[in-house]
Amino acid sequence: MSVYQKVAAFLGRNGFPVGGPDVNSVIDGLLYDMQLGLDKGAGAEPMDAREQMIPTWSLPPKEAPKNTSVIVIDAGGTNFRSCLVTFDAAGAATISHLEKCSMPGIGKELSKKEFFEAIAANLDHLKNMSTRIGFCFSYAMSITPDGDGEVIAFSKEIKAKEVIGSLVGKSLSDALVARGWNRPERIVLLNDTTAALQAGAASAASGVTYSSYVGLILGTGMNAAYIESGRIAKIARNAASVPDSQIVVCESGLFDKLPRSSFDIEFDKTTNTPNRYVMEKMCSGAYLGPVATLALKYAAREGLFSAPVAEAIEALPKAELYDMDRFFYGPYRADTVLGGVAAKGTDEDYDVMYTLLDAIVERSARLTAAIIAACVIKSGQGTSPARPVCVLCNGTTFYKTHNLQYRLRGYLNTVLTEQRRLHFEITSVENDITLGTAIAALSL
Repeated sequence: MSVYQKVAAFLGRNGFPVGGPDVNSVIDGLLYDMQLGLDKGAGAEPMDAREQMIPTWSLPPKEAPKNTSVIVIDAGGTNFRSCLVTFDAAGAATISHLEKCSMPGIGKELSKKEFFEAIAANLDHLKNMSTRIGFCFSYAMSITPDGDGEVIAFSKEIKAKEVIGSLVGKSLSDALVARGWNRPERIVLLNDTTAALQAGAASAASGVTYSSYVGLILGTGMNAAYIESGRIAKIARNAASVPDSQIVVCESGLFDKLPRSSFDIEFDKTTNTPNRYVMEKMCSGAYLGPVATLALKYAAREGLFSAPVAEAIEALPKAELYDMDRFFYGPYRADTVLGGVAAKGTDEDYDVMYTLLDAIVERSARLTAAIIAACVIKSGQGTSPARPVCVLCNGTTFYKTHNLQYRLRGYLNTVLTEQRRLHFEITSVENDITLGTAIAALSL
């Protein structure tokens, strides 16, 4: 029997789709969930929408800001960044006064007061440098028509339960005033996917025209945003005026209408959000390593490795995505966490470990491709090859994980261009989140 046969049998026995989930099946499930989220909102029943499908009440501006400055905050994942962005007379942006520190709430539980005091303290180096603040807050929130954001939930293991339900802009404004600031004219909240989308819209090369835009984040966490071309039913019922088109943040990580393996289910129980963020825990960088560690431990217990390697795997506390990548790029390096474990065994141990870890990456590539494809399809654009949908991708997991983006591009070409005649272009922009946040803050 071959290594692949052995691993396939093991994965199948533990509910992990051998060869990865079918991309088109996941797209269909996502489209169902997205439309239901737009029509009725998210719910708790099994067939209710899980994705929040958050309206932003905004679109990319027709031209870049000029002759102005804005304070930009980027709070997401493990880092908190803040800077000043200045646009010159031609609309070109420069970044200054950049500082980076740890994200508040990542180490211990914070009260609402502590959380916003910590954010305000992190901004002291920018005090009163602009009357406007763009705040990229990369967690689920409901955007108000005036650009504030009410926190729905935290992901990425942030510990600040008391903040849920708060208006971030108002709370931060109060905290800044308490530190001696002039009250900001406006604090505009947006998600990192919206910022990525805005950056893509502002950065088309000369002679390039896009029909629509998608923003994708695949880093510590994962999410997507796109431009919905129809009126959104769930807000049309309660709002006096609803735009005909606007950016929608999907909260794709909440999608749960797909099978989970034994490893996924066991790991999920150890997180701060059990039975939530199902898709994110199958795709994003914060979770791929821990899930893969459990898969290796299951395999060790079920006899896929030699005795010395199985013993070393059982003693392994946790491997991160970084450790997986070091193994992929140099399997026989004994100075890496996983290479050192495999070095205790045979060539077959290397092959089994590589095949198992690669299955985790393959699944992430397929699921992420399905998310992008669903956004492109839902936009209703991309039918002209000369005017594709711009997909701006951001995140270390997307760009650095071994073979992930190459596989993802191949799946997108198949399910969008070959099968549906929809055209897309994956792009990147330097400092995309900062640039997109600055533009959004000055466009309301």
